[in-house]
Amino acid sequence: MKKQTDFDRRLERRYDELKWLYCELYHNDTQAFGYFLKMLRSCWSQRKRALRAQDSLREADPGWYRRRELLGMMLYVDAFAGNLKGVKGKLSYLEECGVNYLHLMPLLDTPKGRSDGGYAVSNFRSVRPDLGTMDDLEKLADACRKRGISLCLDFVMNHTSEDHEWARRARAGESGYRERYFFYDSWAVPMEFEKTVPQVFPTTAPGSFTQLEDGQIVMTSFYPYQWDLNYANPAVFNDMTENLLFLANRGMDVLRLDAIPYIWKELGTDCRNLPQVHTLSRMLRIACEVVCPSVLLLGEVVMEPSKVAAYFGTTEKPECHMLYNVTTMATTWHTLATGDVSLLRRQMEALCALPKSFLFLNYLRCHDDIGWGLDYPWLRWSFGIDEVAHKRYLNDWFTGRWPGSDSRGELYNDDPRLGDARLCGTTASLCGLEAAVFEQDPFKVERAVACDLTLHAWMLSQSGIPVIYSGDEVGQLNDYTYHDDPDRREDSRYIHRGAFQWELAGHRDDPDTPQGKLFQGLRRLEQLRASEPCFDAGADVWVEDSGSPHVLALCRRTGDRELVCLFNFSQNFVQAGVNREGSYTELMYGTRYEDIHSIQLWPSGFAWLLRES
Repeated sequence: MKKQTDFDRRLERRYDELKWLYCELYHNDTQAFGYFLKMLRSCWSQRKRALRAQDSLREADPGWYRRRELLGMMLYVDAFAGNLKGVKGKLSYLEECGVNYLHLMPLLDTPKGRSDGGYAVSNFRSVRPDLGTMDDLEKLADACRKRGISLCLDFVMNHTSEDHEWARRARAGESGYRERYFFYDSWAVPMEFEKTVPQVFPTTAPGSFTQLEDGQIVMTSFYPYQWDLNYANPAVFNDMTENLLFLANRGMDVLRLDAIPYIWKELGTDCRNLPQVHTLSRMLRIACEVVCPSVLLLGEVVMEPSKVAAYFGTTEKPECHMLYNVTTMATTWHTLATGDVSLLRRQMEALCALPKSFLFLNYLRCHDDIGWGLDYPWLRWSFGIDEVAHKRYLNDWFTGRWPGSDSRGELYNDDPRLGDARLCGTTASLCGLEAAVFEQDPFKVERAVACDLTLHAWMLSQSGIPVIYSGDEVGQLNDYTYHDDPDRREDSRYIHRGAFQWELAGHRDDPDTPQGKLFQGLRRLEQLRASEPCFDAGADVWVEDSGSPHVLALCRRTGDRELVCLFNFSQNFVQAGVNREGSYTELMYGTRYEDIHSIQLWPSGFAWLLRES
């Protein structure tokens, strides 16, 4: 009898559900389903020995990615080290940073000047030539695996570049390719879509369709050069899944599903978060569990946690392994500008009520802008806050226009009519370090560094995987040189996408510099997190009243150990605490407290208070 392979064993366990989902979505197209199964088997057969060994290890330890020791960093290959070989040569630095989860920002082939930061892919199996080759990427993945670093890569699902082979053949009218997109000969149907579909970029790319030179009209939800894929066509799902598995076979550990809520389009809807999206994401999860069970799916879903949760699926039928905690990021910056923790506390109460199995990636900054998607109905009901006026206040604060603000940022997609501009800037510049250095004010430098470290301590205190944006570990400031680059000057997000400044990293061991204070302080926080059981993913987490509107109190407990985390979001000394008996030790600085009912917190300061046994 022929020995059953790992592939057969895994497929057998999931076959009935996979077939049911596929045939329901694609109207019993058994021919397409048969092709899909053959493709899965082929991808598994191409998976090299080292990756299959990792599959077996992680299949036996399915919670491997939930450990508190995980620390992520996201970076642009060219900005960080020039190319993929350069990143490989800098792995020792990343290890020194404590990084064991590395997210490489989009690096697949894209047209110059029409890439949307790498999200307009013209070839899913080729690396941008200036960054290297697919072989370079695979070698980097191999080197990362040997060092215990998991590698994450973006997978752009919703669309391709207009230069992709499918798009070129569709434009030419070739049979089988026009159907991979949404093509129309007149504006009749597109105008019906426009009645219900919100615009993604109303200022820079209005509308959801683009008319080509020959008169054809194609759906382009994001930018005119990004053509939306039609996932109602099984050939699209089959081939995109194969592209995803191709990248998994190059050694990627995590694949970020970009803009996944958008991938199913249906007339008369907003084309967001439709039920079919969850069918597709569940089938992708099954495909990975069968072919490459060590690979994780990270969903890019920009919504509040209670609505995002649907993309985790269910315990019996999971979808994404991890999701971004977008709203907490935005709410954190709102809290810094207002000095009031009410909304952040409400946000954390909602998060703490979710199942512990839900794993979020937490971050302060990323490659993108900060959108002010806050809970405005609650803010209006609780404080009488007007949405447009509040967004204007936040943007004025973080661009330094508001009196007393030392933040330095720039706006993105500013729409004066809607008051809906988004914000760009590095963490350090938004915390005031840029202004402090410019003014050569040592007092302000200390305050800015304290603010920066407190925000990172807050990020590290949350359950999930903390992810640092490259450069934040050394307080990198805004890079205004993008204004002089004709390919970038119209996109203010490049203000925080500048080249990594290695001269700053050269000061990381000098405690008398802002870079040294930040690097060493952050490493101390990360090491404490990795060693303290209260930071386990399975810990009980809740928020309490701190006695001050400026201070958030987050509590974590596992077994008999309890950690009370206090964060002062004001620029003044504050007395705050929680109602507890017994002695506590502050982990960062070693201060011992006999009573934490009311302790003094420094301006923009924090305390990690561990109860003594």
